[in-house]
Amino acid sequence: MAAASRTVLSSPHAASPGAVMVRAAPSSVVPLSRSRVRSAVVSSSSPAAAVAASEPAGQILGAGSYGALWPKPAVLVAEKLSEAGLTVLRQFADVECAYGMSPAELLAKVAQFDALIVRSGTKVTREVLEASRGRLRVVGRAGVGIDNVDLQAATEHGCLVVNAPTANTVAAAEHGIALLASMARNVSQADAALKAGKWQRSKYVGVSLVGKTLAVMGFGKVGSEVARRAKGLGMHVIAHDPYAPADRARAIGAELVSFDDAITRADFISLHMPLTQATSKVLNDESFGKMKTGVRIINVARGGVIDEDALVRALDSGKVAQAALDVFTEEPPAKDSKLVLHENVTVTPHLGASTVEAQEGVAIEIAEAVVGALRGELAATAVNAPMVPAEVMLELAPYVSLAEKLGRLAVQLVAGDSGGIKGVKVVYTSARDPDDLDTRVLRAMVTKGIVEPVSSTFVNLVNADYTAKQRGLRITEERVSHESPAAEAPLECIQVRLSHVQSKFAGAISDGGAGDIVLEGRVKYGVPHLTVVGPYEVDVSLEGNLILCRQVDQPGMIGKVGKILGQRNVNISFMSVGRTFRGKQAIMAIGVDEKPDKDTLENIGKIPAIEEFVFLEL
Repeated sequence: MAAASRTVLSSPHAASPGAVMVRAAPSSVVPLSRSRVRSAVVSSSSPAAAVAASEPAGQILGAGSYGALWPKPAVLVAEKLSEAGLTVLRQFADVECAYGMSPAELLAKVAQFDALIVRSGTKVTREVLEASRGRLRVVGRAGVGIDNVDLQAATEHGCLVVNAPTANTVAAAEHGIALLASMARNVSQADAALKAGKWQRSKYVGVSLVGKTLAVMGFGKVGSEVARRAKGLGMHVIAHDPYAPADRARAIGAELVSFDDAITRADFISLHMPLTQATSKVLNDESFGKMKTGVRIINVARGGVIDEDALVRALDSGKVAQAALDVFTEEPPAKDSKLVLHENVTVTPHLGASTVEAQEGVAIEIAEAVVGALRGELAATAVNAPMVPAEVMLELAPYVSLAEKLGRLAVQLVAGDSGGIKGVKVVYTSARDPDDLDTRVLRAMVTKGIVEPVSSTFVNLVNADYTAKQRGLRITEERVSHESPAAEAPLECIQVRLSHVQSKFAGAISDGGAGDIVLEGRVKYGVPHLTVVGPYEVDVSLEGNLILCRQVDQPGMIGKVGKILGQRNVNISFMSVGRTFRGKQAIMAIGVDEKPDKDTLENIGKIPAIEEFVFLEL
């Protein structure tokens, strides 16, 4: 490989975000984004001790076309989902709706299902994931917030968590604006008074919104939509969000400021942040003390971001003039809640996403995400996996297959007395800029290929780095610049190198001794090919099974091996020979459709010029 420059890529082994979400049966088809790649569960006699740590076997699902060979996946819907979403699910899966289950009932049922769909009322805890005994592959949250799902535990169990972040965006933003206007003009209090027979115009004089400063705390999808609508009402909008791009804020006409700047300048504060350790009770006695006297608070995000007792104190003191709340720390709140009953508080029972249009949209969005994940696709709304755009997944699809197959071949070459695999180096040769090449999914698939054949672990993009770390498997990545400005493909080739292991096939060792097993491949016409084995160049389509023979380079070898296979009705799909020098050593790579029996392989090994051979399953 000609290399103009090399860039070492970082390889985080934290619990990280799978491209291919399920193992497939041999010869089944696994959809990946909009492309299809082949994947097979294989066995291997190589123990690879460091990789094959003892672990509980999980339920393995077939991917792709569920039919005669594979039963339909089972989906448990634990909270109300509209009929439109259920229709999408039923076209692909067996669906059971069990609303209002207790935690104990959920624990008892979850092991029967491949996917679980919840809203905000069901807690998906570590205990739930453990009770699934490895079968649960997808948790779908019908809505935006995922604080009721234990993401760390889901990641460790290789369970993809998806949500529905877009369908209810407008509904939540509209509700925020409705509460803002209703609070400012005392609509709910005046309505209650009039229905009680009281005509109190002077008591319910409101405040105008025009010219007032609104601080949007959390400038994501909902927050930015609230800002857009508030600008239309003539408000000055400032925003705080440490992750929001400044250009998006400028495009809406909002000013990004610090947290303290936002709360001290605002006349109205609208909360749109997730509930995390960092945001829990972020509005408390201290932060209320920094605000203007007479500030007004709107919360359509999560109840836990406000210290509710502190808010009551701020309301009683007049520091906070009014609050409009759609969410609470405990839902439903207690009937005698001081906050809910406070005269200056407007409340609604978590109605942010409660429009006919939003409910149907959320149901369809989460159903499509869950079905896609069960098919093996990486959902664009995956929460505990890297956000790999669909167009990137489409472009990388054949390389994803190549990466897994190189890992799968490499681990089968490891000899039983190697003491296990510790170091893996993946080298990507590309003409692209490092910033234009997302290798996370490729690294995950190399890990999948190495780990799955020698263990019962299910590996995907969700848990690949975590799985590698748990097994002491250090994966490093390197990028080699390929000087080819006209190249359109994202990658020229991928090399997988297993460091300091013994090989059952010496021809795969890069230096001919106790060094590194080296395999390299590339994609040709959309099909993965093996192009390098140790020091030898070959050209092998990575489909079916593979026989590698190291031999003396002499005439007639192809015919001798072909004759043995033909006599046993083993069909040869391709054959390639690579050599170092004429008349010296060569490697013959033979693709076969069927697995040869033991006698057939032994007969190949008895050919005098063949020095060693190995059979590998793809």
